Amino acid sequence: MEATQPELIDVAPGLWLWQVQYRDWPRDEGWDGRVTSTCVESGGEVALLDPLGPSNEPSLLWDRLSALPPSFIVILKPDHVRDVDFFARRYNVRAFGPKVFHRDDVPETELEHIYPGLTLPGGLVTLYDGRNSNETPLWLPEQRTIVFADALTAPHGELLVWSTPWHRERVVPALRDLLKLPFERVIVSHGHPIHNRNAFEQALELPPWHPEE
Repeated sequence: MEATQPELIDVAPGLWLWQVQYRDWPRDEGWDGRVTSTCVESGGEVALLDPLGPSNEPSLLWDRLSALPPSFIVILKPDHVRDVDFFARRYNVRAFGPKVFHRDDVPETELEHIYPGLTLPGGLVTLYDGRNSNETPLWLPEQRTIVFADALTAPHGELLVWSTPWHRERVVPALRDLLKLPFERVIVSHGHPIHNRNAFEQALELPPWHPEE
């Protein structure tokens, strides 16, 4: 594992997250390297989304997960596999995730392939973000929340769409289509983690975020 002690944040009933400092994060990417992992209780299941563990074993995170252990893991994007092997072994649970990975970052755990339009255990639903980056956002209907990997980001606090060459043509229409869902908030991996529906709508109108900015 490549992270320090976590900060635990309760978001809504059955939904909480933790943030840790990812030591391998390149400092020229525009923020300090804090990464968000999410835990959700839904339909009698407990899921970890893009989990990243702290480097020190004694931790409030482990105490909380011991009280209600996860029943499965979901990886939303190829380069977010990070600690999936560790968590899958620790809790002896199945894992879902993308079909392809970076050649130097292939997990040992066999992930069950996800793509937009699936309903996972607990009623979690995979979504389409239009970015062609093998990312699959996740709709949490019980908590009225969408969890993103990198499609949206908030390195300086303001929620923005991560730039692609086809931002207006494909990404914005795909994200705008998500407004059909009755979500109240979104969670993102980098920067400020929690944003409301109004911030999401505003992000669709703002210039996209470029990592070099």
